[in-house]
Amino acid sequence: MSQVIKPVNQKAWLLILPVIICVAFSAIIPLMTVVNYSVQDVISPTRSVFVGTEWFSSVMRDADLHAALWRQLIFSFSVLAIEIPLGVLLALSMPTRGWRASIVLVIVALSLLIPWNVVGTIWQIFGRTDIGLLGRALVALGIDYSYSSNPLQAWLTVLLMDVWHWTPLVALLAYAGLQSIPEAYYQAASIDGASKFAIFRYIQLPKMRGVLMIAVLLRFMDSFMIYTEPFVLTGGGPGDATTFLSQYLTQKAVGQFDLGPAAAFSLIYFLIILMLCFILYNWMLRVGTQDKGGQS
Repeated sequence: MSQVIKPVNQKAWLLILPVIICVAFSAIIPLMTVVNYSVQDVISPTRSVFVGTEWFSSVMRDADLHAALWRQLIFSFSVLAIEIPLGVLLALSMPTRGWRASIVLVIVALSLLIPWNVVGTIWQIFGRTDIGLLGRALVALGIDYSYSSNPLQAWLTVLLMDVWHWTPLVALLAYAGLQSIPEAYYQAASIDGASKFAIFRYIQLPKMRGVLMIAVLLRFMDSFMIYTEPFVLTGGGPGDATTFLSQYLTQKAVGQFDLGPAAAFSLIYFLIILMLCFILYNWMLRVGTQDKGGQS
């Protein structure tokens, strides 16, 4: 008997056609436009000259770019070093069931609902020494605090603002990972007389590894592209203390209207984020594989 081959229905691709069109207009076409500007010198709206990799070379030699990159790296890794442990600690302290759990979840998620520009405005008022709670409290403690004139205090204020705004995201992801752990694991640990640290080390942390990996990647990418909050709070100052890569790019593209260097820097910016996320992802996978090998 000959086998009957059923025809393949390709009409299902029509269902994702709107998504493909949206991605093309929102991502692919703008990216190609940036690539086009990065290899041309736009003299006028109707005239441009092909310059090849000239803009990439000039951008890579820019000392201000190097300084902004170092500030950005220090800020992003500081964010990860604070928010990940703090979010896990917050998730471990949250109730697991009942009406208290619902109330705590809503309260924890409140800061995530605030728009980025509003967050900057809130902390702009919060840090003022005349009417702000943080500013007045620090002055009352004898600290000469001014985020608008002290570079280190401005940088720390932006870091504290980001920790306040985004630590709940890490906490909610870690909380979801904790909720997925079967009760049988805790019962077995109780029978074996395991300590709280042993339960965290060998049960909770391995089960949270997947969501923590997502949290690390999300927070790193988002912190590496931070713009609105420090722009509203400090405007990138004092000096260039809080001028991160995204604001440096905006100054190039909008402030100075150097479309060629700005486009070249945009592509370099994209590749830096892609490369660092790839390194982080592979490092976390390797650590997870080594932990599993050690436990077995």
